[in-house]
Amino acid sequence: MMDFDPKLYENVAINDADVRNIVLSYLVHNCFKETAEAFISCTGMNQPANYLVDMDLRKSIFIFAMEGNALKAMELTEHLTPNLLEEENDLRFDLLSLHFVDLLSSRKFTEALEFAQTKLAPFGKLPKYMQKLEDFMALLAYDEPDCSPMFHLMRSDYRQTIADNLNQAILARVNLPSYSSMETLIQQTTVVTQCLHQELGKVLEEVDERCCAQKRSLCLPPGSLYLR
Repeated sequence: MMDFDPKLYENVAINDADVRNIVLSYLVHNCFKETAEAFISCTGMNQPANYLVDMDLRKSIFIFAMEGNALKAMELTEHLTPNLLEEENDLRFDLLSLHFVDLLSSRKFTEALEFAQTKLAPFGKLPKYMQKLEDFMALLAYDEPDCSPMFHLMRSDYRQTIADNLNQAILARVNLPSYSSMETLIQQTTVVTQCLHQELGKVLEEVDERCCAQKRSLCLPPGSLYLR
């Protein structure tokens, strides 16, 4: 990994206001309302306009999605952002699939099958959903779905991904940033670091080629440079 010399940044000024805004953005994005209010009070920041808009409801939606209560999450989402799920088919499919998985986790296999036939099967008309549908249907073949090859669909990190995507979609719909400033900075830093590593790799390859060429020239027998 490429090393960065901290001395290069000793004279770079860091704006305290920017740091506070980054922290507040993270708190608001993740619905930490009480912490955000305390942070604003302690730092003396001016309260941003609309920063608390529907935060409690967003938090409830996120929690319901994380708990696997997708139908309640969808109900509250429709209340907060009407027609969002009708327009975002991928998100609607993911939430419906969460409910399907919740039924399987509760060993309600008959109910899960009926739900899949009525709510998930229509997505099969679109090729991009076929593989996902097959993966979910495969869970029905096991008495213990969480022991199947598709067990990752029942894990909390799968629910986390869907809950995050839902939160981002809601934020975008109410004209708030889909990503916190901290997430954006991390993404930008990752891209820049990858680019630097690629450029360093190219430079090292060129240096290596030059060294090899020089070694080959030094190993030539006397007078060979003049041979044709």
